[in-house]
Amino acid sequence: MAAGSRTPHVAILPSPGLGHLIPLAELAKRLVLHHGFAATFITFSDFSSPAQEAFLDSLPPGLSSLLLPPVPLDDLPADAQIETRLCHVVARSVPRLRDILATLKATTPLAAYVIDIFCEDTLCIAKELGVPHCMYCTTNFTALSLLLYLPTLHRNTSCEYRDLPEPVILPGCAPIRGEDLLHPMRYRNDDAYAWLLHIADRVREPEGILVNSFVEMEPVASKALMENEPGRPPVYPVGPIIRSGSNDSEEKCSECLEWLDRQPVGSVLFVSFGSGGTLSMEQLGEVAFGLEMSGTRFLWVVRCPSDKQAGGAFFGDSSADDPLNYLPEGFLERTEGSGLVVRFWGPQVEVLNHGSTGGFLSHGGWNSTLESVVHGVPMIVWPLYAEQRMNAVMLSETVKVAMRPEVGKDGVVRREEISRVVKELMDGEGGRASRDRMAELREAAAKALTEEGSSYKALAEVAGKWKAGIAV
Repeated sequence: MAAGSRTPHVAILPSPGLGHLIPLAELAKRLVLHHGFAATFITFSDFSSPAQEAFLDSLPPGLSSLLLPPVPLDDLPADAQIETRLCHVVARSVPRLRDILATLKATTPLAAYVIDIFCEDTLCIAKELGVPHCMYCTTNFTALSLLLYLPTLHRNTSCEYRDLPEPVILPGCAPIRGEDLLHPMRYRNDDAYAWLLHIADRVREPEGILVNSFVEMEPVASKALMENEPGRPPVYPVGPIIRSGSNDSEEKCSECLEWLDRQPVGSVLFVSFGSGGTLSMEQLGEVAFGLEMSGTRFLWVVRCPSDKQAGGAFFGDSSADDPLNYLPEGFLERTEGSGLVVRFWGPQVEVLNHGSTGGFLSHGGWNSTLESVVHGVPMIVWPLYAEQRMNAVMLSETVKVAMRPEVGKDGVVRREEISRVVKELMDGEGGRASRDRMAELREAAAKALTEEGSSYKALAEVAGKWKAGIAV
């Protein structure tokens, strides 16, 4: 932005990964379109990918991006978990980030600095520069409740959380078993847990916390966090904020949507485990056989198995191994009339918005969950990592818009269980109840984002405070 322009500006730092970049970008779009801001994204080159570059190139007017230089990570163990690597990248990028924010403040009316939860170590810069700062929780009130409570839980617990004799009780949330807590909490002696605890210790430092959820979806949990409490920043529900469309090629979109056009209304189960979700070779085969046994029409986004995955497969590189090679022999031929399998990526938003889609078998990532809610599609939730087990508890036990398959003692969901839960979602009484509840939630989600809705008003309140802090 040229010096002298008086459009209020917001600097946004998402942690690496499309799962964080996309919801922050959609938040920025709402600030630009509805509240008169301009925005600059600051991203990390260490975790850059073709998918991320394509997404940043597609940003609309009013949104620009800057790339932080890479930082050395060769001192980390080769098996360091992703949370550990993310936090080290953020902490080591502080000096260069300080230069960028100082320049933005000198050349724009910098009204606010927004981060996600992995970037709390950069708040010191905003405080030094006197810039209002806020955290955007890209997940829900349940996860935020756990983060706020984690330091206390840590002090009061000596065993591994999976060995807790009683579930963890968070305000307004369903009881959560230790094994269903955040993925980095599996092992207390792991660096990933130490970093999570570090984040939790600092989660009260921002001047405000925006949450990508809405009151009607988590009424009791949201009320508990929105009540004033000494030492806790104000909390604002601003969701559901989802992407407006997928970044897939026209060819792939056309293939999926043309196939869906030929299917009966509400008859298709969409199967996708997210941008980072992969299954073992054994589990991939069980999913295939389970879908076939169910007799249900399906559209399946398949990726190479985690124990066979070739380099590049994660981002859909055409040179990577073909995931179709790992499907059971004859599966594609036997399901040709009732199923469509696509490699690596699918136009998820468009598929969920299609009238033929009647269910969604998902990993339960929060972005996918909100996309399902906005389009009114009931779910089978199959958590893999991050906060997804907590999401599964909330969606199946509290919100009641999802079913959860039973995992065997060997960690594998067998084909008979997959077939059972698919048939129940698509044709059973449980599925009808979930569908009715999801229809109610879809209506509430749409209302929350109107000018009279709770989420629109919450973001407008925050935007107004930021504007008041500068001479516009």
